Amino acid sequence: MPVVQAEQVRPARREGAVRDSAPEVASHWTVPVAVRGLCSINGCRHHCLDGKRRGLGRFGSGVNPQTSAAGRAGPPPVRWLLTEPARSALDLAGLALTAAWLARSPHGDGHAVLVLPGLLVGDMSTMVLRRFLRGLGYDVQRWELGRNVGPTAEVVARLPSALERLAERAGPVSVIGWSLGGVYARGLAHRHPDLVRQIITLGSPFAIREGRQSRAHRAFEFERRAHQYPVPFDIPAPRLSKPVPVPSTAVYSRRDGIVDWRACIDPAGALRQNIEVRCSHLGFGHDAATLWVVADRLALAAGQWVPFTPPRALRRLYPDH
Repeated sequence: MPVVQAEQVRPARREGAVRDSAPEVASHWTVPVAVRGLCSINGCRHHCLDGKRRGLGRFGSGVNPQTSAAGRAGPPPVRWLLTEPARSALDLAGLALTAAWLARSPHGDGHAVLVLPGLLVGDMSTMVLRRFLRGLGYDVQRWELGRNVGPTAEVVARLPSALERLAERAGPVSVIGWSLGGVYARGLAHRHPDLVRQIITLGSPFAIREGRQSRAHRAFEFERRAHQYPVPFDIPAPRLSKPVPVPSTAVYSRRDGIVDWRACIDPAGALRQNIEVRCSHLGFGHDAATLWVVADRLALAAGQWVPFTPPRALRRLYPDH
């Protein structure tokens, strides 16, 4: 399969891009109201979005599952919501059975990786994911902003600065965001494409169209009132739902009990891919199939991109293979 040169679509670095004033930085952090539905305390049909597989599985080529009758937006089924904790626990327990083949997952060049947690949790929730990546030799950076209570003034000011410092030390950074963390990752990619090598989102509703697509919107609303976020909200959020100017992978699950999977996918296009797994929303950070995808994507050489294709032995984990 031909290798795509990522630099061909990356915009040129703007002089002084990372030294802009805080108000301007905030203007690029517009997040969807449905970020209100982002609760990730802690899946999957794989869709290759190039060549003859430009459609989204059962919806067919050129059909937008967000607006088609077959893909009508709505909250996740109650059965997936009620079983979230149990399914997440099973995913975690399953790591012991999959440790041997996860140890053989693709290794990359050890570049810097920034990992961002979901709503209402902090770095503890991403511990398994970060340990896995460190085991593969990556320079992993946690978010270090305590409990994620939404895009507060502190987050808007400090997260871009953390990205800049990490990039200055180790070069362009791969950013992995779980749920709300993935919305942040896309904001960083839009604002600082010269500092971001690629982004990987895990169950992140960056394309949410209605608040009811999330089971956690009330929790987000509570935090929004409590912390008075310095950024506007609207549905849809044009800056964050539009494709990012860097390679991106959106991992989602139709079994997500918190966020409607339709809100977690990108439109078809170059350097973009949606990959479905079978895990719970709370299990993205320790689901074996998801961990393999993350390792595979991080192993791509800088400036190059090819679609994800699972090994033959693992194709049962990805329904389209």
